[in-house]
Amino acid sequence: MKSYRDLDVYQLSYKLAIEVHEMTMKLPKYELYEQGSQIRRSSKSIKDNIAEGYGRRRYKAEFIRFLIFAHSSCDETISQLNMINDIHNLKKASSLILNYEELSKKMNKFIQYVEKNWNT
Repeated sequence: MKSYRDLDVYQLSYKLAIEVHEMTMKLPKYELYEQGSQIRRSSKSIKDNIAEGYGRRRYKAEFIRFLIFAHSSCDETISQLNMINDIHNLKKASSLILNYEELSKKMNKFIQYVEKNWNT
């Protein structure tokens, strides 16, 4: 592994952040700066925390700390998607919820892997 870009969780979180961004741009104007802005930040935070944690991978505890931040942002994104889906009934939000739930599982497994197997 040469870069954080090689991590499956990073690649998936990056792809999903783009999808969230595109979906939110189709929300009603009054939501662009409310719910839309919040979910864009939380979805992008996942990939950013993975990247920053990878940069600190020499320090196992720091890497895990940032992966936990990423996982928490994933949970926040799911919560935001549920709210958008309940308010606006967007088909895209439903599919994104499933994708983020899958990412959450992968993040959890990756955190467990780092905890048990990561060599500092």
